[in-house]
Amino acid sequence: MPLNLPENIPAINLLKKEHIFVMDSLRASTQDIRPLRVVALNLMPLKITTETDLIRLLSNSSLQVELVFMKIREHRHKNTPIEHMQAFYKDFDEIRNDCFDGMIVTGAPVEQIRFDEVTYWNELTEIFEWARTHVTSTLYICWAAQAALYHFYGIPKYDLPAKMFGIFKHETSDPYQSIFRGFDDEFYVPHSRHTEIRRDDILKVPELKLLSESEEAGVYMVMARGGRDFFITGHSEYAPNTLHDEYMRDLNRKMPISMPVNYYRDDNPDNPPVVRWRSHANLLFTNWLNYYVYQETPYRIDDIVKLGDLGQ
Repeated sequence: MPLNLPENIPAINLLKKEHIFVMDSLRASTQDIRPLRVVALNLMPLKITTETDLIRLLSNSSLQVELVFMKIREHRHKNTPIEHMQAFYKDFDEIRNDCFDGMIVTGAPVEQIRFDEVTYWNELTEIFEWARTHVTSTLYICWAAQAALYHFYGIPKYDLPAKMFGIFKHETSDPYQSIFRGFDDEFYVPHSRHTEIRRDDILKVPELKLLSESEEAGVYMVMARGGRDFFITGHSEYAPNTLHDEYMRDLNRKMPISMPVNYYRDDNPDNPPVVRWRSHANLLFTNWLNYYVYQETPYRIDDIVKLGDLGQ
């Protein structure tokens, strides 16, 4: 089934070029199917790029999904036209009384700032708390994973001596978890970050389950509340050229940056990247929607708020 998207959102035309079937809200309203409702809090600076990345992966599910984009109230969005934000994004106040089957919180370019010094920290943590009673399952990605682990469990982040940048091999500690259905024994994930969380801190918290690590990149996936929360430190959603664009950007800014590892063919930036993470990225999002969103929503979505935290 296709994604149900706001009419005229730019990602529709971009993805049609990739032969990905998406449906605008007007056409979807004529179908007698209740789609899964997923809200995405997009904290990334290049909004349209991140929208397209998420839509590309969510579209591979056989389930129909209605995707709503949320933004932080009054935060300045320097890299996205204000007209785009007004047309396709909602403030938290507009949806705080709604319930959703799933939620995705993206990374943000604030990882080297103390959590409590982030200008929108108070609103963000309010949204984190709201999700626990209004959302069936939430994916926290990269900085958002660090922020949520810190907020809920006091897990600290640590500065890295150099940027974790490239494509890294990972393994699972519990391959029979449904989130890994169809995964190979080893799989690859893009990382692009200056900070990390550490396994020893995760293992001290009984409520957290460490599901996947990388020998080079460290902790990758942590689960809480039986799959109602997933904390993912990498960027499985990245498009093929995203790391290249970041690399060129940092070089042009004369920032200290090394070439992304395990990325370019023959380790030559004049060559195109070797895409080795796409199949597992598709499985990750499809498994999340199927096993932790669709199959774990036992009631009408309107009733979730009345039931409180289903994980307790």
